[in-house]
Amino acid sequence: MNLKIHLLLQIILIATMCLLATGSYVMFQVNQEVKQQTATTLEAVGRYLQVQLSGISPNVQKLGRFPDFDLWKQAYPVSGICLRYTPSDQKISTYMLCQGEATPIKHWPKAFENSYQSIFSTGIELTRPVIFKGTEVGSITVIPSADNELAKAWDSVKGLLGLAASTTLAVCAWVYFAIYRALRPAQTIVNRLEQMQHDDSPTLLPTFKLFEWERIGSAINNFAATQKQLLSDRKKLVLQLMSVQEEERAFLAQELHDELGQCLTGISALSASIRLTAKQDCPKIVTEVESIARVNRRIMETVRNLLVRLRPAELDELGLEACVHTMVEEWNKQHQGRTVCRLTIHGSSQSLQPPLPIVLFRIVQEGLTNITKHANATEAIIKLEIVQCNTSLTIEDSGKLDVFPFLKTKGLGLLGIRERVTGLGGSFELSKSPLGGLKLQVNLPVSADESLKT
Repeated sequence: MNLKIHLLLQIILIATMCLLATGSYVMFQVNQEVKQQTATTLEAVGRYLQVQLSGISPNVQKLGRFPDFDLWKQAYPVSGICLRYTPSDQKISTYMLCQGEATPIKHWPKAFENSYQSIFSTGIELTRPVIFKGTEVGSITVIPSADNELAKAWDSVKGLLGLAASTTLAVCAWVYFAIYRALRPAQTIVNRLEQMQHDDSPTLLPTFKLFEWERIGSAINNFAATQKQLLSDRKKLVLQLMSVQEEERAFLAQELHDELGQCLTGISALSASIRLTAKQDCPKIVTEVESIARVNRRIMETVRNLLVRLRPAELDELGLEACVHTMVEEWNKQHQGRTVCRLTIHGSSQSLQPPLPIVLFRIVQEGLTNITKHANATEAIIKLEIVQCNTSLTIEDSGKLDVFPFLKTKGLGLLGIRERVTGLGGSFELSKSPLGGLKLQVNLPVSADESLKT
């Protein structure tokens, strides 16, 4: 959940709880006030009647005119109160008097009325006896208006609701904008972290006003600088390893060509000479001599293939394009139509700087080897596009792809390609080809030195 919304919901929840508590207290106070007013009214009416009774005598007043509330109504103008005088003599009728305004119109919600009446008792009647000359002449009952009590409680709570709503709204607005301003650096930090996933040299985070954000930004900047240095060192190390590897391959190729090649050439010459001599002097060994010559030719062909794999001479003499074309042609010949590889090259390979030509050659070589071993494909496509700043190589086949090879096997071919590519500042991606097999996508900067300038 968004932090701003989360905090606003917390504020609203707390405000609601405070409002309920305050509203309950206000309603309690109203109820107590009504009860106190009812008791006070009953006490005042009781004293008034006692005074009135004490003034009754045969010469002044007769008891039949009792009670007389005219003076009380003028002296105690209490609203929403009803009085009921019940004489002890049942022959005398009950006297009823309601003071104040008429019953108010119900403008409060029914839910409020039900809630209030379920918590508090409304309209509670209070009664006290009226004594005259030691004899109880009747009783006086004070009846508060329940509707007046509800109206008073609702008016108090409604005012509180308005104040609480406006206050909560103002606090929420202030908190929202305050949090929005305080959290703005978080989006900047997230953007920089996402940039670090794709860029080896992301922009450093700016200085923040808040101390906590400043510490986070400083830590991320230090981490980015460390990662940048580590990536740079890794690229340099990969280049050095590739350079050492190619030097070793070149050395082995040279040794095979010079030493083993000369020996095989000598064996071929000797076998030819022995064959000519044997035809005249010893025809029986001609067959064995020819077998030696065939084995020697097979060894020479194997050595020639090894020399091409170790260090193709065409790569230095004719360039990457001719070397790759030759490799694909030889591959198609070996597979004799079972798998057909099509090669497409756009752009000039002359613009590629070392070690990109040999790296691209090795990737194509490993890709074809992988198709031979794992793909069981009938078609393979190789696309090499060389533009001004970027080189793109795509190798895909029509085989059956169940899992990505480097996820389930222990081979180092594709992993080695990935290390070479990432070490040169490029990108390496494996996906399923529309043909049905594996698709290998490699993107490299045209100049390997550009990836090491950081």
